[in-house]
Amino acid sequence: MLKSRIKRRAAVGERAVDRRADIEAAVAALEDEDLLDLADIFSGDTVTPLKEMASTEMAKRNISL
Repeated sequence: MLKSRIKRRAAVGERAVDRRADIEAAVAALEDEDLLDLADIFSGDTVTPLKEMASTEMAKRNISL
């Protein structure tokens, strides 16, 4: 039972890593206007992973709000 629980948790972790990579790829694939819209949506004071992804991609493209 312990081995199956460990395998299940590992599988869940792998899916989470894959999902995050897919989200990062989707953010990177956005057109500039759509990226700016996403950054505007998450422009509040709270730091979120999507806000960080959008900010990083905007810095790569040398664009700002």
